[in-house]
Formats: sequence, structure tokens, C-alpha cells
Amino acid sequence: MSHSLRVIFAGTPEFAAAALAAIHEAGFAVPLVLTQPDRPAGRGMKLQASPVKRYAQDHGLAVAQPTSLRRAGKYPEEAAAALDLLHATPYDVMVVAAYGLILPQEVLDIAPHGCINIHASLLPRWRGAAPIHRAIEAGDAETGITLMQMDAGLDTGPMISEARTPITPTDTTATLHDRLAQQGAKLIVEALVELERSGNLPNTPQPAEGANYAEKIGKQEAALDWRRPAGALVRQIRAFDPFPGGAATLDGAQVKLWAAEPADGARVPAGAAPGQILDVTPAGVVVACGEGALRVTQLQKPGGKRLPAREFLAGMPLVAGQRFKLPDTPDTPDTPNTPAV
Repeated sequence: MSHSLRVIFAGTPEFAAAALAAIHEAGFAVPLVLTQPDRPAGRGMKLQASPVKRYAQDHGLAVAQPTSLRRAGKYPEEAAAALDLLHATPYDVMVVAAYGLILPQEVLDIAPHGCINIHASLLPRWRGAAPIHRAIEAGDAETGITLMQMDAGLDTGPMISEARTPITPTDTTATLHDRLAQQGAKLIVEALVELERSGNLPNTPQPAEGANYAEKIGKQEAALDWRRPAGALVRQIRAFDPFPGGAATLDGAQVKLWAAEPADGARVPAGAAPGQILDVTPAGVVVACGEGALRVTQLQKPGGKRLPAREFLAGMPLVAGQRFKLPDTPDTPDTPNTPAV
């Protein structure tokens, strides 16, 4: 099946590649793909193409990788060349998914139907760079995908459509990411079909209240503060899988904690210090927290692999009474919302 609507696509990671694949496979013409420049990655720190670039190259789609699209930014000549390319490429709409570059008003105004963003949150709940992580971390019961007509603000444009999904007690950023990527791919194809059919997409302004900023995840956030409640730490560990993981220091060695659950039946002795190991079994390592205890079920020692507790303990035995070090300063307060934007 082929379509007359021409789509320029802008995106970078796997989340975006799923949408690009769906658009291309649905038969829409994609005259140009924008993605971030190749970045060093892996142990050898060799330059690697983004998932979006790899898909585009595998399917013969033209690719541009500007460092900036802002004429007044740090790379004016590169931005000017990219903007000239956009002006010279005939297209009807731009689809944007986790691109990573700011789109100036000039870009938003080029295509007759503007730019549609695939955002991994039920807007306006989480605007910004890390909506999936922050939704899990905050304990949200559900999240989803919002298609949004982009404006000059940060994820502030009017909403076109949405798809919802519950956040289960075992969801991690990895599992939720994959589910949302497929939802976003399906939703954008449906929207493009409707746009081609009717010539427009109805949209609704975002509510003025309930907006929070999903700040990008930093490596410094990985350290687990055992003074926090067990439930909050379990959510942090789930939210930080696959990056940056939960980090804990024991006897001078940093251990990554990849999976945990509330240890609701565990007895926490009076006077047990936060971070103290209460019990060690093949099922997991029970650790005292500021409130309650959690059971760590998947761990990784320095230079090792992620392992179930049983296998990890065979190579790095732990015993009750050992204590994970507390961070120098307490983590951020346990509030479900970051400051509204």
C-alpha cells in the first residue's frame, strides 16, 4: 500500500526507530531522515550510528545528521545547511520522536502540516527528556503515548491523540519502553492515515495544570540512599534499568542492583541500620531501608554480568550484618512530582 503523504522523520534511539519502521512499512514516502550524529560507544568507544540511521540506511532512505538546527546556535553553518536541505526537500509533515535536538520555529513552519511529536507520556504529566523513567520512579499507575502538534515550547503543544498502558509492579524502563515504542508506532501511522484522508488532525490544548519536568537521568542518580522507604528504592531500581542501574557500595566495591521487590514479610529488627543486610538466601538479599526492607533479586559485581541472586552469591558471598554504605548526602525527597513547568 502506498500513500501520497510525504513524511520527513526526525529521531535517534530505538524508540524512534520503531516509529520510522512503521511509517515506512505502511507505505508513506520518507524523503529524508534526520538523526543525531554518530556517537562513540562500547568498550572501544568507536563511533556508532543511531538505531534510526541504521534503519534508514538499511532501507535506502536519505539521512542527514546535523549537530544543530539553530542558525543562532553554536554551529550556524551546519544548521544553515540543514535548514536549506529541509526547505529544498518537498514534504507534507515532519514526525519527531526522541530526536534530541531543539526544533526552532523555522523548522516547525516549513511543512504544510507542521511537526507531530510522539511523546512517551500522557501529557502534560511528564514533559521533557525522561518521561518513562520518571513515571516509574514516581509510582504512576499508568502512562502512555501522546501525539502532539509541536510548538516552540517544551512538549507544550496541543494533543492530537493518546494511547494508555498500565505500569505493572514488575515494569522496568526497558520493558515499558518497548511497549510504548510499539504503541507510538501504531498511533502515528493511524494519525498519518487520517491526516492524508481528511487534510487535518483535530487537537486539544494541554491542561494548564498537572505538568512536571522529566529531567534527563544522570549517572549521579544511580547511588541508592538506603534511608529512603523500601518502596521508593524498588521503584528507583526499576526506573534505572537499563541505565544507569541502582548502585550500592559494599566493603569498598560498587555493586549494581538490577531488580528488587518489597520484602513485606521480612522482620526488621529494632535498631537495624538503613543499608544493613538482614538475610541472604538464594531467593535474594534482604536489606533494611529507612522504612521497611527490600529483597534484591538481581545483582552485578564489578566487571561481572547481571546475575540472579543465587548465581551472584556463588561468586560473591554476602552475609547478614554487612552494610551497604550510605551516600554522603540524602537523595531527593520522596515526592511524586518534580516542579511543574
